[in-house]
Amino acid sequence: MIPILRVSDAATAVDWYARLGFVKQWEHCFEPELPAFVEVARGRVRLFLSEHAGDARPGTLVYLRLRDIDAVAAEFGAPVADVPWGREVELRDPDGNRLRVGRPADG
Repeated sequence: MIPILRVSDAATAVDWYARLGFVKQWEHCFEPELPAFVEVARGRVRLFLSEHAGDARPGTLVYLRLRDIDAVAAEFGAPVADVPWGREVELRDPDGNRLRVGRPADG
């Protein structure tokens, strides 16, 4: 499964997701002036970032499980919350998509 997130500027979004350790895999545009569709990956985790209206709506929530939660929190200056199931930090990308990044209590 690969979530699709709506972005207004794919290049800006790719730079933001790089701060989370994602690397751009490929980009597709039907024509140079048309919207972009991009895949970013961090290990086996993939996200699609789409400039196409209607592919997804801003404000989508995606949950990512990562072990280096403290490094993520430090990179974004965000607080880590201790929750019954582990530790989490919530981030918003430049387009308002929400990413809840968590580490399970047993991980």
